[in-house]
Amino acid sequence: MSLAGISHMTFAREEFQAQVPSWFPIDDDLVVLGSGVAEIGLGLSLLLLPKHRRATGIALAIFYAAIFPGNIGQYVEGIDAFGLDTDGKRLARLFFQPALIGLALWGGGILPAKKK
Repeated sequence: MSLAGISHMTFAREEFQAQVPSWFPIDDDLVVLGSGVAEIGLGLSLLLLPKHRRATGIALAIFYAAIFPGNIGQYVEGIDAFGLDTDGKRLARLFFQPALIGLALWGGGILPAKKK
């Protein structure tokens, strides 16, 4: 998470800007910088605050849900970024966001691990 946040502010900044939907009323660069700060904070929380794992898992799931419209926008608007240069690739990516939300909840101990 922290590396993703750093990439928002440095080497992948333009790619992330391409994912901000055209209809979103806030400046693309501001959105990318803000989401980068959030990712850095969530990543550090995962690493440094194990007692707050549940809260971090919930916050991370909410974050993933909040950025999902960007993925939908990238698909609907046909925007190439991060190697997603076909509608098929952009559509396939949409199915990964719910998985990330589930992983965040599982990592936070909200969703139970499968018992054997």
